[in-house]
Amino acid sequence: MAQINRHDNRLGLWGWLGGGRWGIERYAYILHRLTGLGVLFYFLMHIVVTSLRAFGVYLWIEGGVFHQPIFRVGEFLVYAAFAYHAFNGIRLVLVELGFAVGAPIEPVYPYKTSLDVQRPLLIVMMILAAIFLAVGGYEAIGLAR
Repeated sequence: MAQINRHDNRLGLWGWLGGGRWGIERYAYILHRLTGLGVLFYFLMHIVVTSLRAFGVYLWIEGGVFHQPIFRVGEFLVYAAFAYHAFNGIRLVLVELGFAVGAPIEPVYPYKTSLDVQRPLLIVMMILAAIFLAVGGYEAIGLAR
């Protein structure tokens, strides 16, 4: 009988979350997944809360549940998740369509990657997301009123 090589996951959760040898792209991937799940959860919660209006429950009335300060923070977090997810999604679409892959080269070892094109695009998209977050944060804390 053949012996099966088995490698234990000695890093545990940190092996999944820690960037280590993967760099900023790994963090962008993880945050894209988490913000996507967060926006999905908000969307489902929004459908439930909105459908309660059919039964005469109005949670958005002045002085109601959703006018508490904690929900202002929640609104900003949803906005932050949407801004990041949207800009990273645009970056991923550009990569998948080949606009951010770089010129094709002969695959000779050591392989050159397209990080020279993709990493600056990631940085530009994150700067745009940070600008949107700053504008949204300015609005969220009430300075724009």
